[in-house]
Amino acid sequence: MNCLITGGSSEIGADLAFKLANLGYDLCLTYNTNKVSCLKLKEELEKKYSIKCLALKCNLKNENEIKNVITTIKKEYKTLDILVNNAATYNDNEFKDKSKTEFMNVLEVNVVGTFLITKYASSILNKNSLVINIASTDGIDTYNKYNLDYAVSKAGIIHMTKCLSLVLDAKIVAIAPNWVATNSTLSLPKDFLDAELKRINQEKLIPVSKVTNKILALIQKRNIKSGDVITIYE
Repeated sequence: MNCLITGGSSEIGADLAFKLANLGYDLCLTYNTNKVSCLKLKEELEKKYSIKCLALKCNLKNENEIKNVITTIKKEYKTLDILVNNAATYNDNEFKDKSKTEFMNVLEVNVVGTFLITKYASSILNKNSLVINIASTDGIDTYNKYNLDYAVSKAGIIHMTKCLSLVLDAKIVAIAPNWVATNSTLSLPKDFLDAELKRINQEKLIPVSKVTNKILALIQKRNIKSGDVITIYE
């Protein structure tokens, strides 16, 4: 069994990689800028778990890099069992200050990039494969006044998941957590984060491990319907 995790060099992607490697999965982890971290993770996983791990550059705005990832997986693994579309970007700022370039960058990475990698991966997926898109409750009901473009992109991921369930042979689902204790979240001003958690009635940040444990359970049990959106509220 094997799994492609986009944005696999840190946090949710890296934590999931460790859990899947522990189960014997061969991996392909993509990175955009964190080459050193990804290569270090690859070496650690291969040494500790005796699995095969590819570390590939993939800017989700670059269609050729996306094609190369899928071509390499086909060459090395023949087929793809699990695809986790985890890579994403954001640009939180005031509505009046958001530029078209900033807005389009978030949509191109989060929505179009996810579409393209799923499109090309579909050639090596099968009816037993599973695609998991990492969305967010910001695409449903926890959006804020600074993350319009991000919230729109995650709403797009949710609806793309539903639409792709009609055309893919593989199952496809979305995981939508609210605020997760990632480095980017923890780097926010405490007053702002506390106010936001209170505003959306979130008691505490979701541990990264809770998200990856949910993904792992879906991979192992497959007790889901294609097109489902699984929310994680804390």
